[in-house]
Amino acid sequence: MKKSNDASTQNIYCLDGRVPLLKAIPFGLQHVLAMFVANIAPIMIVAGVGNLTADQKAMLIQNVMFIAGLGTLVQLYPLWKVGAKLPIVMGISFTFVTILSYVTVTYGYAAAVGCTIVGGIIEGTLGLFAKYWRRIITPVVSACVVTTIGFSLLSVGATSFGGGSGAADFGSAQNLILGTVTLISCILFNIFAKSFFKQLSVLFGLVVGYVLAIFMSKVDFSALADTQIISIPRILPFMPEFNISAIIAVTVIFLVSATETIGDISALSISALKRDATDKEFSGGLACDGFLSSVSGLFGGMPITSFSQNVGLVAMTKVVNRFTIMMGALIMILCGLFPVVGGLFATLPEAVLGGCTIMMFGSIVVSGIQMIIRAGLTEKNTMIVVLSLSIGIGFTQVNGLFSIFPEMVQELLQSNCVAIAFVVALILNLVLPEHMGNKQKKEEIAAESEQETESEEKVETTK
Repeated sequence: MKKSNDASTQNIYCLDGRVPLLKAIPFGLQHVLAMFVANIAPIMIVAGVGNLTADQKAMLIQNVMFIAGLGTLVQLYPLWKVGAKLPIVMGISFTFVTILSYVTVTYGYAAAVGCTIVGGIIEGTLGLFAKYWRRIITPVVSACVVTTIGFSLLSVGATSFGGGSGAADFGSAQNLILGTVTLISCILFNIFAKSFFKQLSVLFGLVVGYVLAIFMSKVDFSALADTQIISIPRILPFMPEFNISAIIAVTVIFLVSATETIGDISALSISALKRDATDKEFSGGLACDGFLSSVSGLFGGMPITSFSQNVGLVAMTKVVNRFTIMMGALIMILCGLFPVVGGLFATLPEAVLGGCTIMMFGSIVVSGIQMIIRAGLTEKNTMIVVLSLSIGIGFTQVNGLFSIFPEMVQELLQSNCVAIAFVVALILNLVLPEHMGNKQKKEEIAAESEQETESEEKVETTK
């Protein structure tokens, strides 16, 4: 990409170079708005199943915004070998929602924090040596992972749509109305909005649903009464607990998340920078994913990773300038310094969140299908997709299927279809022959050719 040292608006299309501050801020804000809801949704879901208080939720939202901004800065401007030096926006990953919800319900939220810290260190360390193992994660493996993640989250979105797990009024008319109006608002905005504004459809639906919830008396502002206007994010708000069974399960999902990051970096480089990503960029990006996830755990948060929404936004607008996207990172950090923002979002009704996220989760499924098509429907790839999805999603729908295994193994297998799909896809990719069916086809072609030759010889003999 062309590099320029002079401040110019045209530099937004260059990886490096300065952009006038007043022009850079709106582009940076655009990235924040595109990921804001998706960034807080996972922590809201896991905090909800953990029965955390409104104050704790507000504190966690404040911390995760701060960490998302910090992680984005490191991706843009690396520290040592940590960071890809690419326009990657970081945020709390949906990939971990299912497994961390299970860990939180079973062992408590402190155990989820411990898993995040340990798993992040493992992924970060593996990221530093990515060039030695990255090539076994082929596009079809990544595609299977993304598709399975989308399917696994559909029930999560539906639960929020009904009012949230364990809600006394789950499935009530009020919750269904809130979820439906929010969803319709997202759809209509996506249909009629132009250009990059389409990326704000989730935020628009959130605002409409939230306003409606206020009029329906579904929003409780009492928790904001004692909220500070400005505050420094707290380190270790939850003392981590280290449960080996939970750590093993979550570490597997860290490996799954790594495949997503590889896909995001590849997509970003090819679509926006018009080149393949380098081993150094893959390594730095994965290291940032891992080590910054551990930092997130120290602040009580969940693992963070590259946001596919923002990768798509970069691919669409071609705005790749690191200085410009740094403005978005700084805005996220400022949000993290103002707890009142987190407190306000902590009052968000689950039904409104469900209305926003249900379309987002469906989009993940579609993205996975598109990735499968791009990977190519060869006989080998088709076999990988068929078995990884059917085993990963199908087996985890049947309770007791893994009852013959030890309890720890049951927890790992039964609680997360993404992990199973990833392992199945990875093993099949390694053991299946690269050109399945080609030998048989060659033999058929050779036989047909031989028959044609014999026919021609008979004709010549007859003549």
